[in-house]
Amino acid sequence: MQTIELKATKREDLGKTATRKLRKEGRVPCVIYGGKETIHVSALLKDFNKLIFTPKVHLVNLDVEGEKYDAIIQDVQFHPVSDNAIHVDFLQVFQDKPITIEIPVKLKGLAVGVKAGGKLTLEKRKLKVKALTKDIPDMLEIDVTNLGLGKSIQVGQLNFENIELLNTSNQVVASVKLTRAARAAGQTAEEA
Repeated sequence: MQTIELKATKREDLGKTATRKLRKEGRVPCVIYGGKETIHVSALLKDFNKLIFTPKVHLVNLDVEGEKYDAIIQDVQFHPVSDNAIHVDFLQVFQDKPITIEIPVKLKGLAVGVKAGGKLTLEKRKLKVKALTKDIPDMLEIDVTNLGLGKSIQVGQLNFENIELLNTSNQVVASVKLTRAARAAGQTAEEA
């Protein structure tokens, strides 16, 4: 998991007017929870773009006026029109405690079913996992080389070292579907 540094300042006023004033100044109100106490902070909006608009998962080193916190983004609220982040929840993480987080899925290899004329589809773009911070990868790579026509890979078939998958075991992650062209070619071959 990649690490990103983020500078933040504590905020004392927590009401609506103070929050609106922060947003007008180009700052995003944030909350850090999961530690001994809940901490209310704010950070610059432009610093969040490299964190939010990426498929990868990042560990955030928050520098709050000299105090350091390791955290992950738990939730982001967006403005309905401008699509800017208007509130961010951080979950403080510790090296000895497992965390629950969604990790993106990446398929690798050329499936046997695709060579036969099928179409590979990624049904589940992210999987919910539970693991220690040091064991969490940027992406979960799944090899689809042996996946045939009409076959699928379910969560129960996957196994990753030091990672517990929390999705239901019968949930389909990737499948090779039969296309119309492949079906027509199969019927033509049977008729001949």
